[in-house]
Amino acid sequence: MPSIAIHPAVDSGFKATDASFAGGTLVCACASNPVKVRVKGDIAHNHACGCTKCWKPEGAAFSIVAVASSDNVEVVEHGEKLAVVDPAALIQRHACKECGVHMYGPVERDHPFNGLSFVHPERFEESGWAKPGFAAFVSSIIESGVDPSSMDGVRGRLQELGLAPYDCLNPPLMDYIATWTAKKNGVLAA
Repeated sequence: MPSIAIHPAVDSGFKATDASFAGGTLVCACASNPVKVRVKGDIAHNHACGCTKCWKPEGAAFSIVAVASSDNVEVVEHGEKLAVVDPAALIQRHACKECGVHMYGPVERDHPFNGLSFVHPERFEESGWAKPGFAAFVSSIIESGVDPSSMDGVRGRLQELGLAPYDCLNPPLMDYIATWTAKKNGVLAA
């Protein structure tokens, strides 16, 4: 059985991470006048995502997406080329109008992820960013047209790559969301 393509950044072996990675510049795919977004500091919660809203490179079944503090994300070149993909969505994905690459997606509503921006770290000019640690919304790739009968193979491939497959987020992030909700509702002390 041929290997199942997940994402180019992980399929052929992930490049080594650097514990001193301090951020960098995300660049869209435009050959001229690319959008550039500076991210100060390291990223967190990097993962493969199977949802149908995340930007994926051509041929990838999953995106690679992480978060950074929105305070540490700044458009530094050609911001005029950016537009929000879906203004009603929780994550306000700002994509290049020319090449379609999602550059950053802040969460600005009352939500546990408020103050975070979602980014695609493979767009960094710099190397050394944290490798993906799990796979989220795995079943959602069916919504993109993946044959449901291949899902055991997809989950097996994710396991081979060291990406535990979940049909939501990983347990620590789900705990974070539940804790935020409990504090907001007064069930836990703030």
